[in-house]
Parts: sequence; structure tokens; C-alpha cells
Amino acid sequence: MSSTDSLQEVYDRLLTHFGPLNWWPGETVFEVMVGAILTQNTNWGNVEKAIANLRAENLLSFEAMSTLAKEELAAYIRPAGYYNIKADRLGNFFAMILEQWDGDLDFFLDQPVEALRVQLLAVKGIGPETADSMILYGAKKPIFVVDTYTHRILSRHGIIPDEYGYFEIQELFMDNLALDTNLFARYHTLLVHAGKDFCKKSKPQCDCCPLSGLGGVKDCN
Repeated sequence: MSSTDSLQEVYDRLLTHFGPLNWWPGETVFEVMVGAILTQNTNWGNVEKAIANLRAENLLSFEAMSTLAKEELAAYIRPAGYYNIKADRLGNFFAMILEQWDGDLDFFLDQPVEALRVQLLAVKGIGPETADSMILYGAKKPIFVVDTYTHRILSRHGIIPDEYGYFEIQELFMDNLALDTNLFARYHTLLVHAGKDFCKKSKPQCDCCPLSGLGGVKDCN
């Protein structure tokens, strides 16, 4: 089976099982951008608590958050964990928008994908997964977000070698699927749910997984 066929089969099976899931949660583009940084090394439930703290104080805007002192910001986002580090990372992101784009987030996001990616990756504390999440879900531009679930699922089903890294996996998707923002967002969401519900790091639920029988599943234990 070709890479295109394999990726399409995974998508079709997960879509049939889960239905058309929608992700990323966020009422505004700015909230999506903030959430992408807050979700580093934590679960979304913790991010929601931090977002709720900011919303309760009417701080969920670039103008409001970018003027907070680091200590104030860290206190509001404490539920997301690593709050001092994440306050620094948010501050670095805000500083880039202020210094290079005169505080105009929409103008910044209007750039082509590659230009956005280069500038986001130049911000200390923003890596490939965070940058691509911002681009896909915030700017709504077609780039595939790769995470641990993506690697685990594709590797276990023999679609990629174990040694494949972030960019190799991303290239596989973008070379073999239509460059479509909605498709990439939905596919990524389906993989996240499949990873959480079935393709767990330990004790995977292979027998009831919608991808059961696809490819040569490796020893998952």
C-alpha cells in the first residue's frame, strides 16, 4: 500500500469511528495562540483553568496580556504548570509581535506559512509543534501538526520507521495529502483521540481500535 493510501486509510477509519471532530478550542485567534504555548507539557484541562483565570479578569487580549508583569502573568496561568517558564515564553512571543509587527497580531498572521514558521521558531520557547499549532489553528493555514500520538500510531502500524523525526513525518503528510487546512486540523484531532483512547503508550487497546488489522502492528508493550 502506498503512503498516500495508508494515510487515507487511517483517516477514513478514524473519521468513521469518531466522526468529524473539531479542534482547537478557543473563542478567538489570540486565545488559540496563547493556548498553544500553555499546553506544552500539560493536559488541556489544566490549560482551560489558566484560560478561565485570564478570562475572568478580562485579560484574554493581546493588549491586556502583553502589559502584564511576568509575575502577574505567571500567577494567572499557574494551573497550566511550569508557569514561570510559560510566562517567559508568552512574553517572548508578545515582544516579537510588539517589536516587529507594532502589536498587530492579525498583520503578523497574514504572512505566508513559511515566513510565519521561521519567525515563530525564532521565538525562544516555541518549538515546531507549538509553532505549527499556531499556524494551523490560529492563522488557519495548511501545515500538519505532528505530536507523540502521530509518531506512535504510524510507527506501530508500519507506516513510518521508528527513527522518523518531526519534519520527516510532517513531510509525509504534506507530500501525500491535499494541502487543506480543515483536513489537516481534523486529521490531527482524530490522531490525538485515537492515541488517548486506544494507542496508549502502555497497555494499548488494539483489539477494539478502529485501526485494528491495518499494517503490521508491532509489539506495543
